[in-house]
Order: sequence, then structure tokens, then C-alpha cells
Amino acid sequence: MAVAIVTGASKGLGRALAEGLAEAGWDLVLDARTARVLEESARRVRGHGTRVLAVPGDVTDAAHRADLVAAARGLGGVDLLVHNASALGAEPLVRLAELPPAGLRTALEVNTVAALGLVQEALPPLRASAVGAVVAVSSDAAVEPYGTWGGYGASKAALDHLAAVLAVEEPGLRVWAVDPGDMATDLYAAAVPEDVSGRPSPESVAPAFLRLVAERPPSGRYTAAALLEGEREREGEQA
Repeated sequence: MAVAIVTGASKGLGRALAEGLAEAGWDLVLDARTARVLEESARRVRGHGTRVLAVPGDVTDAAHRADLVAAARGLGGVDLLVHNASALGAEPLVRLAELPPAGLRTALEVNTVAALGLVQEALPPLRASAVGAVVAVSSDAAVEPYGTWGGYGASKAALDHLAAVLAVEEPGLRVWAVDPGDMATDLYAAAVPEDVSGRPSPESVAPAFLRLVAERPPSGRYTAAALLEGEREREGEQA
């Protein structure tokens, strides 16, 4: 049975991805900081009949990252690593003139440094897997200069570049950076609390990531919108 580690899996996109992977038959190691909420999500995901381990902790902690990989090894290895855990750096978001350096450091530590640390920890079992893959959850803020999104966007741009270089250095793996687009998540609500406009649910975006995992296209940067559009086109051809 294939094994995936999913960070930031207690709610939002992380939980939606965990449910989709479990439905496809994956065993899972799930991470989030709040143990109670994570265990509730794990119980929900276990309803799909696969093995699911909830390992609460902070991805910026090297010992916790080691625990995640050890848990996955206990299930058989690491075939897929999804770095979904994210931090904004300021809640709500602020202009760069007002962004505390400590906030930028937090965004970089969670979104970029922890991602690299977890990849480094998981590389031996990923290399040993016949289908080893890494998914870095990116953002359109990594490539577009949106006001107030500077710190968060910079951390995601750095994540994108790390993913691109990892793909070059580890040609035996698939490494995908994926921009999920706008979603109705707690993270977005914390970033822009005054924006009450309707946004897609994480559950509607998760199929884009599942398509990547199932079809294993070349390493690179993808947008969920393009992946979903491709899926709709393919369904139309089949009809």
C-alpha cells in the first residue's frame, strides 16, 4: 500500500487531500499543530478504510519532522510528501512597510525552511519508492505582486524555486509545485477578514492534486485551475 505524509491536514485543503488520497487507497500520516482537531480529521479520513496516523506537532521542529517520517516508515515507507502547512506572517495581512521582520521569518520558517527540512528527512524512503513524489502547495502570490501579500508570497516563491531545483537534483522523483488558487479556508479568512466574497471549497480543488498523483506528469509548477480544466476536457472527450 502506498504511503503519504500530508502536513497541515487538520482542515481545509490538507484534510480534503487526505480524504481524496484515502479514498484512492493511500495509507496516511497526517500532521497539524492542534492534536484534538487533527485526531477528529484523522477519524473522518479513516472512514475510507485505510490506515491513518495522526502525528500532531510543529513542522518547524526537526524532531517532529523526524517523527512524521518514522511514522510513515512504520506503515511501509514514504511514497508521497505533501507540504501543505502554511503561515501568513501577519494576520490580517499588512503592507511591507508594516510587516514585522519576525512575521516574515515565521512565514519563511513554516512555508519554506520546514518544507526543505521535511524533504531532507524523507529523501531516503522517497528515493527507495518506485513512485516517490513531492507536492509543494504554492500560491498565485508567489508570482503576482498583490498588495499586502508580499511576505507570504516571497516565502511561496522561495518554495517554488526549491521545488524546481529539487526536481533537477532528484530526477528519480516527481516534484510538483501547485498553485491551488483562491479557496474558502481559515487561512484566507485570517489573511483578509473583510473579504466575504464566495470562493471555491478545498474539496473542489483537491481533485487537481489527485490527478497529478494518479497521472504523474513531469516535475514542474502547475495550477489547480489548469489541471481541473484538463480533467473537464478529458471527461468531455469520454462523453
